[in-house]
Amino acid sequence: MIQIRRSADRGHANHGWLDSHHTFSFADYQDPRFMGFRSLRVINEDRVQPGKGFGTHSHRDMEILTCVLDGVLEHKDSLGTSAQIRPGELQRMSAGTGVTHSEYNASREAPVHFLQIWILPERLGLPPSYEQRAFPAAEGRDRLRLVASRDGRDGSLTVHQDVSLHLGTLGRGLRIRQPLAAGRSAWLQIARGGVRLGRETLVAGDGASLSGEPSVELEALEDSQLLLFDLA
Repeated sequence: MIQIRRSADRGHANHGWLDSHHTFSFADYQDPRFMGFRSLRVINEDRVQPGKGFGTHSHRDMEILTCVLDGVLEHKDSLGTSAQIRPGELQRMSAGTGVTHSEYNASREAPVHFLQIWILPERLGLPPSYEQRAFPAAEGRDRLRLVASRDGRDGSLTVHQDVSLHLGTLGRGLRIRQPLAAGRSAWLQIARGGVRLGRETLVAGDGASLSGEPSVELEALEDSQLLLFDLA
């Protein structure tokens, strides 16, 4: 079964300095039909104005992934981490027993555009930790590149949940098939461009859940960038 989540139907909040779209319920946007999918709890598409950002705040018991699409995001946390996240890089922060952090647009001139993803951890009370890695564009061109997994295989980040996250940049006309093991589900999120999934056309901001399907089969209708979550 495939269910489509259209970009225009997402929750939306514009705070001036922050323009945010919520695939699932988040903050003041609450919809009992969209509380997450499997262990995937949040996908927020955020645009932050130059020099602005999220002041120091706390989280616990959540796996937080950040994927920058355009611009540079500056991160600081109570673990002593100070880093900049750029396109082609992925950050994983395990909030665990508790962590405070801040994120700011590192530019005084251009907005930063990124996806923030929350995944429920496999168990509570993990020690907080941080990991960041660059994935060269060539590794994800015209294929799906594993960038986060439970066991950190193939150079991916380690996520404390039975999830495999793939990133792909697909050229127009490319067809791709990703098998799904029995009992697994998938969430597809389109970051740029447009693809065909079954009989449906998905464009930037659209998402789709797949349950009981043997594979994810896509055709890029234009140059596209996407995230594919393989979920227990």
